[in-house]
Amino acid sequence: MDARTALPASREACAALDAADPLSPLRERFELPEGILYLDGNSLGALPKATTGRLAEVLRLEWGRDLITSWNRAGWLELPLRVGDKIGRLVGARPGELLAADSTSVNLYKALGAALALAHGASPVRRVILSERGNFPTDLYIAEGLARERGCELRMVEPEALENEIAATGAHLAVLMLTQVNYRSGRVHDMASLGAAAHAVGALALWDLAHSAGALPVDLHAADADFAVGCGYKYLNGGPGSPAFLWAHPRQVARMARDDLWQPLAGWMGHAAPFEFAPDYRPAEGAPRFLCGTPAILGLAALECGVDTVLAAGDYGGMTALRDKSMTLGQLFIELVESRCAGHGLELASPRDAGMRGSQVSFARAEGGYAIVQALIARGVIGDFRAPDVLRFGFTPLYTRHVDVWDAVEQLRQVLESGEWRRAEFCRRQAVT
Repeated sequence: MDARTALPASREACAALDAADPLSPLRERFELPEGILYLDGNSLGALPKATTGRLAEVLRLEWGRDLITSWNRAGWLELPLRVGDKIGRLVGARPGELLAADSTSVNLYKALGAALALAHGASPVRRVILSERGNFPTDLYIAEGLARERGCELRMVEPEALENEIAATGAHLAVLMLTQVNYRSGRVHDMASLGAAAHAVGALALWDLAHSAGALPVDLHAADADFAVGCGYKYLNGGPGSPAFLWAHPRQVARMARDDLWQPLAGWMGHAAPFEFAPDYRPAEGAPRFLCGTPAILGLAALECGVDTVLAAGDYGGMTALRDKSMTLGQLFIELVESRCAGHGLELASPRDAGMRGSQVSFARAEGGYAIVQALIARGVIGDFRAPDVLRFGFTPLYTRHVDVWDAVEQLRQVLESGEWRRAEFCRRQAVT
């Protein structure tokens, strides 16, 4: 079923869709607490059942029994590339091109630093980093820091103005840096067309796939991207603080090698021969030049289990089936909220067109958005709030059902009609929203 099909008009109809859902066996791969409607997998993916056993194996056997010999016996050193190759299958990267390592922020610093070096090498006047004003803050902060460090300018515009700004900046544009799916609204950028516009003026395109990888089909080569980074703990289900990933197009890696350009965090794991312990740095060939410090073995082991849950969808229609279901779930949520919660000040803050929206739906409300989300959480419906006024709900088709959407909207209706969200405990801000 896709978003163009008539949507169910009752809970029974939702249950019938779930019974016929070819993806339904994938839900059994996750630990999902009884009585919880989890609509926040776009922020932290659910725990795969395989992860607990795998981590116990790493702890008891690989670390506990085999100790340091596991760097060789268990292939710990190869984990960034091994897990990276699995992620690569979800985003259109070829074997050996993508690394699982570090955090998204650290990887963005490495990729953007390398992209700026390449752009400056081609033309010293290329000093502008262009991004969307509503991009995720860490991306903008990293870019701002690099701009201050390198004497560049971070320029931010509204998404509708991007193409015109690319053309207007022209020969001064160094890097177009965007997140494919906006974290607040869920709006999807066209990677191919915006990347082509950047290339037309001689600039590079760097993409953050934090809300894309594992949620919708991505093909980095088909989009002719130059660099990409992404998150491991959202749709890839790698767990809190999971390692992220970094990809560089082979042509840019080759340019860096030819021009003797380093990525800015030249740590020992990115050395051509780390265990020679040479005093001078010599970048590794290919993608491993973007490694920095020692791989986080526990995090990578958990991430591999999470990525495997997404790859398992290959037996049930793959990313196309996941995308179709996520669009249907999102459309169902929008229609139910707008019909059953009408008159309560909720305004759709995501694109109405499912094809222009990631695997989430956001509604804005002028008053009480944070408190409403807290009241829902108290009822077992977990979404999240994004300042200043957005209630955000994620739909992970690996484990989210149509009845979950129906029931969540019913709980939202009750919270709004009862006014319980006004209670003091729901208005009290916590550290994480």
